[in-house]
Amino acid sequence: MKISAFVLALWLPVVALAGEADVLDVRVSESGGAYHFDVTVQHADTGWEHYANAFEIVAPDGTVLGKRVLYHPHVNEQPFTRSLTGVRIPDGIMEVDVRAVDSVHGTGGKVMRVEVPR
Repeated sequence: MKISAFVLALWLPVVALAGEADVLDVRVSESGGAYHFDVTVQHADTGWEHYANAFEIVAPDGTVLGKRVLYHPHVNEQPFTRSLTGVRIPDGIMEVDVRAVDSVHGTGGKVMRVEVPR
């Protein structure tokens, strides 16, 4: 038991060093009433134990309008850009926040607010 606690004590600070995931750039376009987002994320992925695992499109009231799950770490590909299509944004919403998510901290890194093209 003591050996396991020792290993865990050494491992946790390394995982936490990766910090939170940041959104660096967002490109948004509209087609047929749905929106396409190209999102550039940066995170010091360390492997499966700590990596950027999603990004979200969020309305001003906090409602998540769309989410792209990232199914694997991008240790050697930083920053990286991924797309999300088919996002429906209700009339009257002029801006949305785009935030990244990581497997340890959840949300909390740099968020970008973007204008919704109408």
